[in-house]
Amino acid sequence: MSYDKNNIFAKILRKEISCKKIFENEHVLSFHDVNPQKKIHALVIPKGEYVDLDDFNQRASDHEIVALSKAITEVAKILGISVDIGKGYRALTNLSEHGGQEVSHLHFHLFGGEKVGKMVE
Repeated sequence: MSYDKNNIFAKILRKEISCKKIFENEHVLSFHDVNPQKKIHALVIPKGEYVDLDDFNQRASDHEIVALSKAITEVAKILGISVDIGKGYRALTNLSEHGGQEVSHLHFHLFGGEKVGKMVE
């Protein structure tokens, strides 16, 4: 899968499409999923053009990698689902076709607010 500069997340980053923002810093944007699969369903994306986690880990700066990891924790706290505030959550990213990736921009789903269930069915 190659990076598509017109994917929905790229358009959100360019502010061509609006989002319900949760968190933003220099390297990361987080917002609510428009089609939530659980009571709480947020997305956390890097602002750089990275296809998936493998691409990100190979090409991103150490600062970007740390920023994304810390942002996931911060968003979980903001949403009240982090282990220290809530009852926990699932952070999930899909890679390529067999992993179920639909958008060619790295993104993490955060699910919470209720029991998430089995990892894979």
